[in-house]
Amino acid sequence: MKKLVTLFSVAALLFSCQNQAQKKQTTTAAATTTPMAKETIYQFKVEDLSGDTFDFSTLKGKKILVVNTASECGLTPQYEQLQAIYEKYKDKNFVIVGFPANNFGAQEPGSNQQIATFCQKNYGVSFPMMAKISVKGGDMHPIYQFLTQKAKNGLEDNEVQWNFQKYLINENGELAKVVSPRTLPTDAEIVNWIEGK
Repeated sequence: MKKLVTLFSVAALLFSCQNQAQKKQTTTAAATTTPMAKETIYQFKVEDLSGDTFDFSTLKGKKILVVNTASECGLTPQYEQLQAIYEKYKDKNFVIVGFPANNFGAQEPGSNQQIATFCQKNYGVSFPMMAKISVKGGDMHPIYQFLTQKAKNGLEDNEVQWNFQKYLINENGELAKVVSPRTLPTDAEIVNWIEGK
């Protein structure tokens, strides 16, 4: 009888250990096969220059060029090319969204109203322009956290180098490419992407 109890105890112990090992394997397998949840730009609602809410989910199915802008920068004339490609492709599921920012050389000192007037008067800007935000540092806007952090965008970690850095977002709201501030909006790299070449 004593032997039987001992045998039963050993069997129960073995079964218990085997069960725990299987559970651990299953948990580990689940952890390694579960992909990192990639965020999209559609989760964001921001304020435009007029103070109205702009919901990125309304842009589903479109290619989006997000750009941080400034009114007193050597690259400010890029507004002209941005407007040109916007006019050319806006009816072909393409949109530009501008974010004025004062992070570089204090080159965007104006209020939202002053920025709106400047863009309209000097460049005839008709693509959506958002309220002024911060695109780097401790007060970086959540949309730029998404654009610059691989953990959120699933593509790459990057830093906004200067005014007029461009972020290309595909039709699924995912970050597809980061383009240097000095690359003109009409450059083949951007145009080919818009045209799907």
